[in-house]
Amino acid sequence: MARKSRPDSARQSPEQRRVRRGRPGAGKSALPDKGDVLAFLAEHPDRGNKRELTRAFGIKGDARAPFKALLREMEREGLLSRSRKTVRRAAELPSVTVLDIPTDADPDNLIAYPAKWDEEDGERPRVRIETPKRARVVPGPGNRILARIERGDGEVPDYVGRAMKIIDRPRRAIIGIVRTAREGARLVPVERKGRELSIAPGDLGEAEDGDLVEVEITTTGRAMRQRARVLSVIGNPHSEKAISLIAIHNLEIPYRFPGDVLAEAEAAEPVDLKGREDWREMPILTIDPADAKDHDDAVYAEPDTDKANKDGFIVYIAIADVAHYVRPGSDLDREAYLRGNSVYFPDRVVPMLPERISNDLCSLKQGENRPAMALRMVIDKSGAKKSHSFHRVVIRSAAKLSYQQAQAAIDGNPDDQTGPLLEPVLKPLWAAYGAMHKARLEREPLDLDLPERRVVLNDKGLVEDIVVPPRLDAHRLIEEMMIMANVCAAETLEAHDVPLLYRAHDAPSIQKLEGLRETLKSLELNLAKGMTLKPAHFNRILARADSTDNPHLVNELVLRAQAQAEYTHQNYGHFGLNLRRYAHFTSPIRRYADLIVHRALIHALKLGPDGLTESEVSKLPGIGEHISMTERRAMAAERETVDRLMAHFLADRIGDTFKGRIAGVTRSGLFVKLDVTGADGFIPASTLGTDYYRYVETEMAMIGERSGERFRMGDRVEVRLLEAAPMAGALRFELLSEGERVTPLVGGGRRQASGKARPGGKTSARGKSRSGGPNKPRKKARRP
Repeated sequence: MARKSRPDSARQSPEQRRVRRGRPGAGKSALPDKGDVLAFLAEHPDRGNKRELTRAFGIKGDARAPFKALLREMEREGLLSRSRKTVRRAAELPSVTVLDIPTDADPDNLIAYPAKWDEEDGERPRVRIETPKRARVVPGPGNRILARIERGDGEVPDYVGRAMKIIDRPRRAIIGIVRTAREGARLVPVERKGRELSIAPGDLGEAEDGDLVEVEITTTGRAMRQRARVLSVIGNPHSEKAISLIAIHNLEIPYRFPGDVLAEAEAAEPVDLKGREDWREMPILTIDPADAKDHDDAVYAEPDTDKANKDGFIVYIAIADVAHYVRPGSDLDREAYLRGNSVYFPDRVVPMLPERISNDLCSLKQGENRPAMALRMVIDKSGAKKSHSFHRVVIRSAAKLSYQQAQAAIDGNPDDQTGPLLEPVLKPLWAAYGAMHKARLEREPLDLDLPERRVVLNDKGLVEDIVVPPRLDAHRLIEEMMIMANVCAAETLEAHDVPLLYRAHDAPSIQKLEGLRETLKSLELNLAKGMTLKPAHFNRILARADSTDNPHLVNELVLRAQAQAEYTHQNYGHFGLNLRRYAHFTSPIRRYADLIVHRALIHALKLGPDGLTESEVSKLPGIGEHISMTERRAMAAERETVDRLMAHFLADRIGDTFKGRIAGVTRSGLFVKLDVTGADGFIPASTLGTDYYRYVETEMAMIGERSGERFRMGDRVEVRLLEAAPMAGALRFELLSEGERVTPLVGGGRRQASGKARPGGKTSARGKSRSGGPNKPRKKARRP
């Protein structure tokens, strides 16, 4: 008997049965609908090439062209993505995802992209970022954000979203030094906690021994062994300015201006008097560091002739009018925002603006016509401000003086330049400062005594000397006048109800105050409790500490208890300066915050068409967050560079002894700052002695459990340099001094019930370690 034939449907695959069921057109291949294609690709992501798809859906003959058209249509609609000959479901972004906003994005139409995206999934989807007027998080170009997103309306972009949080970008690559030897190449990291990695011969690129390179990490073999692959050669670390280049690359600080930014700067032209007051005959002058290349503030003062203000003064402060050249939304503006501020290294400056703007057109050069935003301020004989007004002017600086030059003239040693200026300009200026200083004393800002060291480099870019410049009245004069100008800017904008970026400094937190109170208690100093603390309360503590053996410790403790200043659209005052409102206005050449305040003043006082825009107002929260980040980044870069320069400077003095102070105490050991150089180094806790040392947080000290030997922050010590790692900026010391003997500890770091502190440990003889030998540490110390 003949075998009964099976129906066509029985010979078909499940996919074919699903797509053909109920289809018209017998004998012809019916097209699947879009849902069928997506369902198939979801079930079989490895069968996305066209051959597999046509076979799965039984596409033959004349149906091939319409089927290809269907796939192209789905691709255009964003339902499919193509990679070579393979198609797949377009990847869906999660409702909360991390996005990157390009640095060249239009601030008024922000488009972001997924921070992580597999190129095999096709072109990256675009996300339009919406920012309502009262949004708490306002992102800008260059930001990485966490955003809540949803599908768009079918048109480009693919999604719309709102920022939930601005987050830090991870570093793109690792920086290190290439070292080559017979056994192969390796990467010596510049990070203190980094470790050496091997470099395969084919991964060295054009790098040579000693080159500073940027690498990525790869893993090989079953053991997942890590190797480094060179991405780019940065330069030679021993060449001029290379030390700061490490920090620049490590912290991803933009330091090369794009061509369009430079072109815009070069096209700028000097201003004329149109729309400005003429202050060119005023003998206003600049007072800056001797090596300053840009001059963004000039000052002048004269006695007030108003009889109602006897012995008062009129103070004039002119600030470079950067807003005239750097307009909102321009290439210069986008780059200035991205940088946030200039970064100052011992061997270079990474400016916020190109030199054509910062060092030329906006710099208040002697004898040159320059545009300025100016303040006229009237003060009484006690320094109290009676009135102020802002003006858009053109000035011509009468002189460019250094701090030392101006101070010498006031002290009775004028030179050829300052001699003619002494009576008519400098003495009235100092008299006005004398009145303002009275007001400062009345205000009682926080008065910390923390001298700053300055690194002097030789022509090879390495340390030649470390100096502590004297603090002159010339410095204080400029500082106090700039503070008052910043106060006037904030007051004016508040009075005109114009939003601005404040320079805010919050009061210390309750937690930090409690920690400070406990530590001061161990020093027999009491900090008032149960009351609102003001800077004056800290100043009294600092004054009492001057009569103790360790005033440096108290200054450091008070500093560490303070909050970090920031830029914000919300005003909560400036605790350190003891001011209710404060905004940075005086340095727009090097700080984007000041440029925003200039634009706000121009808008508020109707001083021109280049004021703050509505778009910028809505973005002030995000701008504040961004430039606060760039400021912290600059500080970290400067600190890293100085550490590396110091390690270079001391690298050939291994075995030498130095005097210093304990600058920090942690569970892992002691940080010591050397007296002369200010270099910081580390003493591991494992090398302190044969006793077991516990960290006592309330005393900021390490204390031996059995001996009661104590090493406390601020203690003077003598150390020997054991190791220097210049590229990492790390120094390792051996402690030669004995600590003070106090009551030993019991379990958990608590004091024993009885016994009093035994005074005074001794310092061991120079050249001998505390373990008794001439150069023998008690334990092998860890590498930095």
